[in-house]
Amino acid sequence: MGSILFFFGIILIASILQTSTGFGFSIMATPFLLMLFLPQEAIQINLILSLIISISLISKIRKDIDFSIVKRFIIGSIVGVPFGIIIFISMSITTFKIGVSILLLVLTLLLILNFRVKGTRTRDFIVGGLSGLLTTSIGMPGPPLLLYFTGTDTQKEKLRATTLAFYLFIYFISLVTQIIFTGTNTLIWESSLYAIPLVFLGLFIGQIIFKWLNQRIFRIFTYILLSFTGIYLLIESLNI
Repeated sequence: MGSILFFFGIILIASILQTSTGFGFSIMATPFLLMLFLPQEAIQINLILSLIISISLISKIRKDIDFSIVKRFIIGSIVGVPFGIIIFISMSITTFKIGVSILLLVLTLLLILNFRVKGTRTRDFIVGGLSGLLTTSIGMPGPPLLLYFTGTDTQKEKLRATTLAFYLFIYFISLVTQIIFTGTNTLIWESSLYAIPLVFLGLFIGQIIFKWLNQRIFRIFTYILLSFTGIYLLIESLNI
């Protein structure tokens, strides 16, 4: 019973974060789902629910999407996806968890140090490729997108809309790739089905939060979320 409540809590909180920030679901859900499921199951549950979230929100935020950047992200991700699945298949569970935690902590550090980068077409392709690689390998396309958009001082509305538009493509492709190369099972789809009502509740709450979440609070909240999740998963992985 405790595991079920923990699972539902993860999904609800992650859904709220996804709607209010544009990236929170994968970053929040994947590390904690790894405590309840095998990596393959955690990633596929994350991909299924993230795809549902993106489909649900995209029509409401269409006006804020930068379609030219989304196009370049998609082209770049096509290159990264096959490399990601190779990494996933070859990694051990412990290495997998430690890799995710270190990625989150490095990302947090770069953001706190006020990492800056100028957006270019070439960098759009590179970021898309890294995002595609991370989606099929660990189920988290958000870190390179978040770092890139934050480094270019992208407004939160554009960040949320553009990442969600890209997620529609990358989550679908990554889910299909995962199923083809690693298979799937009933537990994944049943767990995803049970979580859907909580996803929609989280979407509703997240939309309310987004309206009063200013840019400064957005940044602080980002740092707290990433650092807490990274440290927690690292400690859990190393059995400290």
